[in-house]
Amino acid sequence: MKKKTLHQYSRMTLIFLGICLVVSIFVPMWSIYLEAPQYPEGLSMFLWSYKISGDYEIINGLNHYIGMKTIHQEDFWEFKILPYALGFFALLCFLVAYLNKKALLYAATVLFLIFGVAFMVDFYMWEYDYGHNLDPHAAIIVPGMSYQPPLIGFKQLLNFGAYSYPNIGGGIMMGVAAILVILAIIEFKRPVDTVDLNS
Repeated sequence: MKKKTLHQYSRMTLIFLGICLVVSIFVPMWSIYLEAPQYPEGLSMFLWSYKISGDYEIINGLNHYIGMKTIHQEDFWEFKILPYALGFFALLCFLVAYLNKKALLYAATVLFLIFGVAFMVDFYMWEYDYGHNLDPHAAIIVPGMSYQPPLIGFKQLLNFGAYSYPNIGGGIMMGVAAILVILAIIEFKRPVDTVDLNS
């Protein structure tokens, strides 16, 4: 009889990944950093799973002049869902390790990859709306100019240089996704355990 169970090291890794996802709820997920001659120390904004921190009030004041919407924590519906989503995937990792089934590992991997892609698409759409939906009556209007921050990397926006990159929580999510894919590939290639019912 063939038994499609996980290797002990895979189960231990899943438990570790679950713990990492719990940690990701309580650390910054993403960083947006602005630099300009008038702000040599720079301005930083940090997106957590449940809140915004950093210099976003100062950024709001600056963006008002070019017609960008102000950033308010209550405007992010994602903050009401993301902590629970990360908690769900943490519990799923623990459950897969406990139930010890290869099929469940494959399903968890696919679900988390879909979640990760949806997370990045949602973030991109927020940045797009934030940078393109401008007040036509703003004090400063540059024809044809939009102010969408980069999804990842650097972009010059007038006299501001904008950086966007994963913080601890975002790095954890990317790492978990990569490790889940590696585990799924290893378990798929690993020979199926055989149990001798006559022994």
